[in-house]
Amino acid sequence: MGSTRARTPKNFVLDERLERYRDAIEYLPASFAGRWAEACWPLGADGGDRFREVRLDLGCGKGSFLVAAALAEPDVLFIGVDVQPVCIAYAAQRIVESGVRNALVVPGNGERLAHMFAAGELSAITLNFPTPHPRKREAHERLTTVDNLLSFRPLLAADGTLTLRTDSEPLYDYSRPQFEAAGYRARWTSNDTRAEHPDIPWSEYEERLAEQGARVHGICAELGGAPYDEQVEAGRERMLDSLYDYIPEDLYEGTYIPHGMDFAIRNFRNRARNAEMRAKRAGR
Repeated sequence: MGSTRARTPKNFVLDERLERYRDAIEYLPASFAGRWAEACWPLGADGGDRFREVRLDLGCGKGSFLVAAALAEPDVLFIGVDVQPVCIAYAAQRIVESGVRNALVVPGNGERLAHMFAAGELSAITLNFPTPHPRKREAHERLTTVDNLLSFRPLLAADGTLTLRTDSEPLYDYSRPQFEAAGYRARWTSNDTRAEHPDIPWSEYEERLAEQGARVHGICAELGGAPYDEQVEAGRERMLDSLYDYIPEDLYEGTYIPHGMDFAIRNFRNRARNAEMRAKRAGR
């Protein structure tokens, strides 16, 4: 997914690209709810009659993570969802050209998931670099609000996992208590997932961020017991926080600034410098 809009190259014709690779795109996902593992099993494939698991890459971008994961585990069905048609086109192309038979993409966003999947159908949901929506007025759009996290719970199998990976330290710090409020237990948390979990496939977005000096923060959580009402309400009290409240005191001096935070960081740095200059003048 990521926090930047996908760009299209010159002479890129979206409709033509979507049509050319439509074999890897499912436009009627609700018709497969509860039977993805069986319905998508390739004809003539050896080893059984269904996929071992179904996993969701929510915000799949251009599909490099999706295809790499599918290549690594051919007995698992990987479904990518993205709201941007250009990402769907690129991801479908990557699936077809790589020859994988256990991956497909669906246009859309997280609001449709309850119609796409039956209860407990997913063994894993991955949120790869979701848009952080740092401002308070757009906070409800974050995928890691307690309410969105609650909506994922019925879709996960009893031993299923929900994994967030982000370049945004503020989103990571905001999300950890939201996961807890929604009744998830952390299997692991990390301020450098690439170093600590090197087997996780790369996405094209992560590769670009790594070149800019970003570290990837992550949470991998499993279902805990159903949260108490008080627990959920505590999460909702902080759900609409601005991510600016989670910016570290050093204002990322000399380090990578998460996407979407540049303008705020410049303003905060200017305010700090102005306050320091005023203090020096007052001390004369």
